[in-house]
Amino acid sequence: MSSDPGPVPRVSRQEFDALFAEVRTWGRWEPADRGAWNRVTPEHVRRAAALVRDGTAVPLGRPWDTRPGPDNPRPALHHMTDLGDVEPPEPSAHKDFLGADYHGKAVSHLDALSHIAYRGRLYGGRPARGAVGAGGARFGSVAALGPLVTKGVLLDLPAVLGTGWLEPGRAVRAADVLEAERALGTVIDEGCAVLLRTGRFRRRRELGPWDLDAASAGFHVDAVPLLAGRGVALLGADGDGDLRPSPVEGLHSPVHTLAIAAMGVPLLDNLDLEGLSTACAGAGRHTFMLVVAPLDVPGGTGSPVNPVAVL
Repeated sequence: MSSDPGPVPRVSRQEFDALFAEVRTWGRWEPADRGAWNRVTPEHVRRAAALVRDGTAVPLGRPWDTRPGPDNPRPALHHMTDLGDVEPPEPSAHKDFLGADYHGKAVSHLDALSHIAYRGRLYGGRPARGAVGAGGARFGSVAALGPLVTKGVLLDLPAVLGTGWLEPGRAVRAADVLEAERALGTVIDEGCAVLLRTGRFRRRRELGPWDLDAASAGFHVDAVPLLAGRGVALLGADGDGDLRPSPVEGLHSPVHTLAIAAMGVPLLDNLDLEGLSTACAGAGRHTFMLVVAPLDVPGGTGSPVNPVAVL
């Protein structure tokens, strides 16, 4: 595997549509709005729990980011609503407000199946116009997912390459995924969650923020059939998983489109995987129990989250 693999292969819209049809799982599961999460059975959860050996818990969520920047054009909100107001006779109380337009590049969040439509249709072929409206999503809501617990696999590409990070625009291709499995001694299998570390937050700390919509490391679409064939149930990254600039003609977020709209795989975006990288290196393994507890928002297209990896 090279840190500079050369030009990124371009993909035509016709080729992308053929790929969409190849990985599509429409009609496979009920309830359909849980999509690929239906793969995860109680046995998968028990196996994930068996991966816990030393009890190290690593949070993966970013700090609540209220500072504007090139990667945070819509900052999260936090302000105080009560400063020591007395609730007779005691105690005094301090209260605050949180708010976020969380689908973006700053807030760690889970994308539900209602988040992405392709050619006007959500996962399963439902017309998006009838399924998502001003009141929220009537199909594919984050409330349908509930808590997510399964085996997690960290694809730590910078560790494999011996670099601090992948440069923005670096494509993670199918061959890179296979090499990472070999080098890290891990296996992606059915029902697991795959987390891709590109080193985004280490680069950000050392070089400063940048516009991830313009350039970010992420999966090339040619890696998706491999992940689909392994039966992944959840996909996450320290960016949003997509390579930018997009390699697909006329499509900004092709991996989002394939994962959510074709495969029914929820996504975790903007995870801080630096601590997990260190913990996995120290433990000598890159598998763990992953716990994700989204807010129960009826009609929500996703939720801010602070997932926890337990080694």
